[in-house]
Amino acid sequence: MSEKIKVTIDGITVEVDNGTTILNAARQIGGDIVPPAMCYYSKLQGSGGKCRTCIVKVTKGSEKDPRPMPKLVASCRTTVMDGMEVLNITSPEVLEARAGVVEILLINHPLDCPVCDQAGECDLQNLGYEHGLQKTRYEFERRTFDRIDIGDKIQLHMNRCILCYRCVFTADQITNKRVHGILNRGDHSEISTYIQTAVDNDFSGNVIDVCPVGALTDKTFRFKNRVWFTKPVDAHRNCDHEKCNGKVTLWYKGEDVLRVTARKDQFGEVEEFICNTCRFDKKATSDWVIEHPTHIDDTSVIASNHYETLKPLPVINPNPALQAANEIELHKTVKY
Repeated sequence: MSEKIKVTIDGITVEVDNGTTILNAARQIGGDIVPPAMCYYSKLQGSGGKCRTCIVKVTKGSEKDPRPMPKLVASCRTTVMDGMEVLNITSPEVLEARAGVVEILLINHPLDCPVCDQAGECDLQNLGYEHGLQKTRYEFERRTFDRIDIGDKIQLHMNRCILCYRCVFTADQITNKRVHGILNRGDHSEISTYIQTAVDNDFSGNVIDVCPVGALTDKTFRFKNRVWFTKPVDAHRNCDHEKCNGKVTLWYKGEDVLRVTARKDQFGEVEEFICNTCRFDKKATSDWVIEHPTHIDDTSVIASNHYETLKPLPVINPNPALQAANEIELHKTVKY
């Protein structure tokens, strides 16, 4: 068994395995204690350390060396020590620095949430709402790029990209050959391919799921609907691809499947990657075995008007007829 060590985050102590990062230790606690992460992805080796949104303050290094760390550190890249004490949401310094990071991320990112397909499930949108400023102090012209198709069903909107590298790591680690990456340097850096529509492999669609913003979008779903008007349902099929388990989330609008995505955990990370056949070619209910409505956090806008369990509206006096009528009406809004 691996050695267990204790770490305290915002006054809450938890025991974790030796070698665990501060971010993953916070995830074991859960709730608001968990720092936001735009570039870290637990399923992708080497990810993290680029966006700096997960910065925290270490006020005590360890029991052996109780000195605080002189600067804020990235929790996704910093391993815990026995007796370490960390401040996240209880530190004004961390919140101020995180607001500065969000401001930097929004320097070039266009505020086009009303027309962005990622709206409603965008990590940057959530961060901007929590830490963003009403206006930017940036006075220079924003950098802009033309939209390009990097695959037959994937469109790249580089203006929105925050260079988190998730899509690059995904292509590196789950596909046979990566054909896109970071071109140029500094302020001219961009995600691109040397030849347009060059991204063509069985798992290329997964770069859409890992993108934390609306830079990589599904062309088959673009502008078809707002995500909070759809109803997500977990389903599966016997996929012929040896690396795909066929477990997905179907996004319904009425009886139509508008898009298919990989299932995600509570931290918004894909549980298991799926092939392009499941994602793009199987959009009929008859193609799938329906399991149950996807659980959506009540704090998410996607949960609007999605009822997973029957909760009849309250009545002043016991009235069986009225309760039966309520039940009939509520059944009309239950997820399929």
